[in-house]
Amino acid sequence: MAVFLASLRTPRGLLTALVLVLLAVLPLLTQAFDQRYLLSIGTRIVIWAIAAVSLNMILGYGGLVSFGHAVFFGVGGYAVGILSANGLHSGWLQWPVGILAAAAWAALVGALSLRTRGVYFIMITLAFAQLVYYVGAGLEAYGADDGLNISRSRFPDVIDLRDKASFYWLCFVLLCGTLWFCQRFATSRFGFVLRGAKSNDLRMTALGFPVFHYRLAAFTISGAFGGLAGILLANEGAYISPAMMSWIKSGDLIIIVVLGGMGTLFGPLYGAIAFFALEEFLPPLLDLGGKDWGEYWQIVFGPMLILIALYARGGIDSLLGRTQAHHNG
Repeated sequence: MAVFLASLRTPRGLLTALVLVLLAVLPLLTQAFDQRYLLSIGTRIVIWAIAAVSLNMILGYGGLVSFGHAVFFGVGGYAVGILSANGLHSGWLQWPVGILAAAAWAALVGALSLRTRGVYFIMITLAFAQLVYYVGAGLEAYGADDGLNISRSRFPDVIDLRDKASFYWLCFVLLCGTLWFCQRFATSRFGFVLRGAKSNDLRMTALGFPVFHYRLAAFTISGAFGGLAGILLANEGAYISPAMMSWIKSGDLIIIVVLGGMGTLFGPLYGAIAFFALEEFLPPLLDLGGKDWGEYWQIVFGPMLILIALYARGGIDSLLGRTQAHHNG
């Protein structure tokens, strides 16, 4: 808390605080301006920001490029969907099962994939993700490729997830909790060991740190938060399908983290906002000339991402840092 309050004295900190305040009051703003569809976009931003923060724990701080992180979306979401389809609608049961299932799968995948490095690690995480994807596509009892409409989790006398504003605020509170945990994670001894291993794992091993166990713990924690995001995504649309854990979704998560800034606390949030803002508002701009170019919005987004990678290697967060440096100068 002291770190966050100190950051409010900087332009970057003030901007971050403004973003969080706007997100906190988004349901009120969308109702006041009669733009309720924006609440759906905001909900997706918050959910994907949680998933991006979870990926950033291992990608940004640990240097572990997992190309199958969206599988934890699917594990969490399918845990909710399968229980719901079998008449178990209580969120007090569904959510712990979903988070524990995602953490268990992450522990299993991590125990095998973390014994490799580089492109081999990337390919093994992708292979495990595709394995689960095809298992989901083969579950005829739960919709197979077509997916399955489900009932939202129920928390009697606590919150009604069918109310879009209430559900959004729940997602926002969970995002704030995830950011708080990530901040504690990054500044703890655990986080410093993980970052040290990213720079030179042999040296950290020589110093006596069990690097493999630290990475496995981080991978498991990351998977648990990814499962939480999947639970929220399943409840947001009252729908599950194998598409939610495809390799394309994993790629989107990596893009969001890189776009916002790897290894930074609020970078994944900035990246999620920028990604969904471009996805939502860039196609209509491309269609203004009377041409149906909106569906090809990635043609514009791709070069933008390349420019950020070349000239703002810290993503949007580094651009805000430059603004701060210029202000201080």
